Amino acid sequence: MAVLSLRVFDWHRYIPLTWTHIAKQTLHFGEQKRTTASLLHKLTTAADEGSLELSCVRCKKYVQEPNRSANLTRCLLEKKCPIDEQSVGLEKVISSLHDMGFSDAHISDLLNMQPSTNPQQLLDIVSELILLGLNPEPVYVALKKSPQLLKLPLAQMKKRSSYLRKLGLGEGKLKRVIHGCPEIFTMRQQDIDGIVGVLKEKCLFTVQQVTEILHRCPCVLQEDPGELEYKFQYAYFRMGIKHQDVVKTEFLQFSIAKIKQRHIYLERLGRYQTPDKKGQTQILNPLLKEILRVSEAEFVAKTACSSAEEFEVFKKLLAREEEKESECGMSDDESTSLDKDEDEEFFDGRD
Repeated sequence: MAVLSLRVFDWHRYIPLTWTHIAKQTLHFGEQKRTTASLLHKLTTAADEGSLELSCVRCKKYVQEPNRSANLTRCLLEKKCPIDEQSVGLEKVISSLHDMGFSDAHISDLLNMQPSTNPQQLLDIVSELILLGLNPEPVYVALKKSPQLLKLPLAQMKKRSSYLRKLGLGEGKLKRVIHGCPEIFTMRQQDIDGIVGVLKEKCLFTVQQVTEILHRCPCVLQEDPGELEYKFQYAYFRMGIKHQDVVKTEFLQFSIAKIKQRHIYLERLGRYQTPDKKGQTQILNPLLKEILRVSEAEFVAKTACSSAEEFEVFKKLLAREEEKESECGMSDDESTSLDKDEDEEFFDGRD
């Protein structure tokens, strides 16, 4: 009986502490509620003025705290006011962006990219990009590079996303495409179809190869279809490069001017030879990466075994040939003969 009395006494001794803890939590909750209202008011006021000043979002103090959405809101707002529907919606957008993995700094910049854009519109566009397999960082980079994406109608964004999936550009493959050509979402559908049509019908790439080209060389989407076809023909007929090598070496990402300058220079030096129908050559051609994927200085010194001065003279001669070819409408072989004597003098004069 004495033991039971002691236990009852001990239980009553802890009651004051419990109620004290609850009271503190209640006061803390009330303070949080008032803070949220204050934050939302300032954010709404800033949005009405056309710009959100969110520089303090980057404060380490807030990033380290657990409730990131509340922290961001607390950092944005100061004055107290009733929480209206628009403010609540903005708070939900900020919370959703946090859940997707965006940092406070990223959210701050996203809200400032197009101040006139409805926050829900921003969230819809971001969500669509995330669904395509992109991570928060590539999405942020793409929107920073092309903020006009935030103004796209959601229906258009969904339609283009569906088209990109049909091309095989999904599940993470879109990261490089978005980085190299974020305009893929704002381009006219007929322009994209034109490029895809050239690759499939004119250049005879397979569906899988077209997907790889768009993934590896997204810049082709902004090229003129005729020039893209000519670039492939030059690779296939003049340089003897097969389809799979065009894809593997990312050949189509380089400008035709750079390709012709380096290829013809090596050819006239006797260091490159077009393969015959069996794919054989009498000399060992340098690898494409040694021709195109190196700096000009490295190309001249290591691949061509020449000098920078000689290459500069050659580029001027080649430009003259092409200018005369354009004026006269001659073929490559005919135009080459125009400066035959000058070329012979230039190359014969080499050590």
